[in-house]
Amino acid sequence: MIRSIGTYLPPWTSGRDRAVGADEDAVTMAVAAGRQALDDVDPHDVTSVVLVTRDFPLLEGGNGPALLAGLGLPASVPVREQLGGAPAALEVLAGGTDGMLVIGSDLVPAGASAALVGGGSAAAAGLSIDARGVVNRSLPVATRDASGNTTDYADPRLLRERGVGVSLEQAGVTGKVAVVAGLTGRAAAQLSRDDAPLLPTTGASAVGFGLAALAERGEGGQLLAVEQAAAVVAQVGSGAAPVGRDELAPLPTPPTTLTPGADIAISLAAYERAFDVKLRLEAGRCTTCATLSSPPRFRCLGCGSEAPLETVPLPRDVVVHSQTTIHVPVPGKRTPYTLVIVQVGDTDVRLLVHLTAANPGSTRIGDSGTLVFRRVAIRSGVPDYGYAFLPAERTTSDERKVAS
Repeated sequence: MIRSIGTYLPPWTSGRDRAVGADEDAVTMAVAAGRQALDDVDPHDVTSVVLVTRDFPLLEGGNGPALLAGLGLPASVPVREQLGGAPAALEVLAGGTDGMLVIGSDLVPAGASAALVGGGSAAAAGLSIDARGVVNRSLPVATRDASGNTTDYADPRLLRERGVGVSLEQAGVTGKVAVVAGLTGRAAAQLSRDDAPLLPTTGASAVGFGLAALAERGEGGQLLAVEQAAAVVAQVGSGAAPVGRDELAPLPTPPTTLTPGADIAISLAAYERAFDVKLRLEAGRCTTCATLSSPPRFRCLGCGSEAPLETVPLPRDVVVHSQTTIHVPVPGKRTPYTLVIVQVGDTDVRLLVHLTAANPGSTRIGDSGTLVFRRVAIRSGVPDYGYAFLPAERTTSDERKVAS
């Protein structure tokens, strides 16, 4: 049973498809989609998280801590990172246990989706999903090695007849299905009904986009996920599940220049000290006078107390206090880019963050918006996550919650 669904599309386009921005990766998009699925959900209802992608930012050490911090979930929640595309995501989702948050995230075409399995403490009807067939066959017509080099056998007929066709027979799929995840264009149209939704991605996230389309229509049917010769088919019921979409209106990717040279090195000691409060958007609060400080300080700025601070979450609504656009070349960073100092909610805290999902130089003092999870930089090969300013005019008409 699917309790809720969330989707995310980055604001930039590359031709017809969405493209990740310079401050995004598979984890930041997973956080955006996951937060949509967890809207109005008690974090304690989430018992585990599964991230399915072929684009893990960190192959050593794991991406779970940053993912949980961005989602606002306890560090004790188990995270499983699974390499795979649409069939892997559908297989995990159809066999998911109560409280499992399944997230698919893809870089090309770019997008992410998330679905929460089960009823949790606030049980609702939900959207039923049952696996009907799983076929694992190998026909590697396209490959990508560890260095990112790709090869393509380029034989659509072979893939259609000896790949997908044979797999569908083995899975017991005889008629046209409601949604096809993993294929586009004519290949998808040949397998799906005339009214099948067009999905913006073809990887692991395509399954969630397909579920979201069915939930919003209030209808069920077979959902087919394919990747080369692998196929998974599930039956989706006609129940109700809320769908949260974070899908900004598309913009052409802005022209920027990447300056060559050595990146700024990371200090792992400083990284470790700031990790939780930065990624969870927290401040230190003085236990004597309640003054907030971000980052937390050893000595209170209000009363001078050196008593241990308590950490509290900061609001995400902000107003631009000051802004500047940087054109000076910085090694390892794309220019131009805009930095803003924002006033955080009704607190006295001000943060320095960069502008996201809008063209450099397009924001002004007094503009309101939201802090969103983004990748600040890559230092010594380590993704350095934090928050960025998303202007309100980029969210007002595009973010919505749909109750099916």
